[in-house]
Amino acid sequence: MKLTIITINYNNANGLRKTIESIISQAQADFEYIVIDGGSTDGSQNIIEEYSQHITYWVSEPDKGVYNAMNKGIRQANGEYVLFINSGDTICEDANLSLIMDQITGEDIVYFDLEICDKNNNKFIKTYPDYLDFKYFAEDSLPHMGSFIKKELLIKYGYYSEKMKIVSDWAFFMDAICLLNCSYKHVNSSFSTFYLDGISSDKQNQKELITERNNHISTSYKLYESIYKEWMEKKQELYKLKTSGSVRFLKKIGLLKWLKL
Repeated sequence: MKLTIITINYNNANGLRKTIESIISQAQADFEYIVIDGGSTDGSQNIIEEYSQHITYWVSEPDKGVYNAMNKGIRQANGEYVLFINSGDTICEDANLSLIMDQITGEDIVYFDLEICDKNNNKFIKTYPDYLDFKYFAEDSLPHMGSFIKKELLIKYGYYSEKMKIVSDWAFFMDAICLLNCSYKHVNSSFSTFYLDGISSDKQNQKELITERNNHISTSYKLYESIYKEWMEKKQELYKLKTSGSVRFLKKIGLLKWLKL
């Protein structure tokens, strides 16, 4: 089997139903489906049981966090590739998973662009570069809901670090490409939708996100640590400049177009 789709969930019954329905609608494609629930108390287990005939494996039990749950799913996976579509996110209605899987041609990671939906239901496409390096990951990451990852790569890496709460998937992508030199491929189209209500998109978690990233850089990329910190400081200074009252006024009257601020 080429693909395992994994959904993790905790007390997100409405989002879980939406996710499951979007995935089982792709029945024409050859994949197995795994659902890992963290012992939800909101009726999520009832929803899983309702769709159990479409689910290859599921469990509902307490876990130690998001990445512990994701690792549980990986250990149960039989597919050559793993794709995470976690509760609340979906495969696009007009997507054809069989055709999408035709784009997987042996690379360790195959990543697509991503449809993003904000809290006002406005949708836009986030695009990703063809070439990835340390500089890219210093600022951004790849979308796990838009990335097909070889299971053997995840095993070689040692699964997702459960010491991190928010950025373990970022650390995996960064290390796999910058340290393990894995092969990768970008496909310039999207098939999944990410809804801006997850833990890493919550502004209250931004401080912890930055702390976890800084700790990983200082541990695994010591030679780049000073460059990374300088880069992030300049980025913050530029953001403050862009959002200052005087700059917003000058942009409004058209005097800063040539600066592209």
